[in-house]
Amino acid sequence: MPATKVQRFKEMSLIEHLRELRTRLFKASLAIVIGTVVAWGFYPRIFEILSQPVNVIVEQAQANGRDVRLVLGGVADAFILQIKVSVVTSMLLTSPIWLYQLWRFITPGLYRKEKLRAYLFVSVAVPLFVSGAVLAYIFLPIGLNILFGFTPLGVGNYVPVDRYLSFFLRMVLVFGISFLAPLFIVMLNIFDVLEAKAITSRWRVVVLSVFAFAAVATPTGDPVNMTLLAAPVLLLISIATFIAWLNDKRRARKRKDDPVLGLSDDEASPEPKPSTDL
Repeated sequence: MPATKVQRFKEMSLIEHLRELRTRLFKASLAIVIGTVVAWGFYPRIFEILSQPVNVIVEQAQANGRDVRLVLGGVADAFILQIKVSVVTSMLLTSPIWLYQLWRFITPGLYRKEKLRAYLFVSVAVPLFVSGAVLAYIFLPIGLNILFGFTPLGVGNYVPVDRYLSFFLRMVLVFGISFLAPLFIVMLNIFDVLEAKAITSRWRVVVLSVFAFAAVATPTGDPVNMTLLAAPVLLLISIATFIAWLNDKRRARKRKDDPVLGLSDDEASPEPKPSTDL
């Protein structure tokens, strides 16, 4: 964006900023409301997809003589559940729209270089988060199978649907956010806050921290589920560290070619040599 537009945005009054924010919020809210109505119509199919991981485990548990099932505990629970599922689905499906509205409100105050960095961050963050969410959906039955396996014979394990959905969303968010850790490493390196050698010199701490996080984040904390989360995260961190190392090498060569870039903030730049031309 030209500097004149950036300057015009910064010179807007508080009332003009609030009006712009109101317009963006209205458009985002309208998209979410329309998405909720659409999701309401497809609720049976959406709930089938969400409950698929636990349905497989319920069938296996019942085949082994255990009584495991999803239940609703109140008169209005089914209605409230449908509202929650429709709203959450709408927010996910309409996320490109309301994120775009947020983006349009923020970007007028950014310069071109800052915009490019933001585009890069979003273009990498979305696939990483989706990959983590898909991995959580695939391996969720493994954790549920271990948890339901503790149900004694002759004892019913009736899981409220809202608690299962909260558990499901928490796992998806944990896996998705954990996959964003390598991206933050690269971004911190780009802004010259974190160097690759700071990670490689403490690789034992990094590995231990990732496994500790995986043990807390996974539903069972057993070695299988812990490794399923920790292994891809460590792989992504290794790739991010390699990218940071390449960027450090590039930055070091640039500073070597230009001595001014290698100076600290409290050092004076060298004086130019006097010309010998007459």
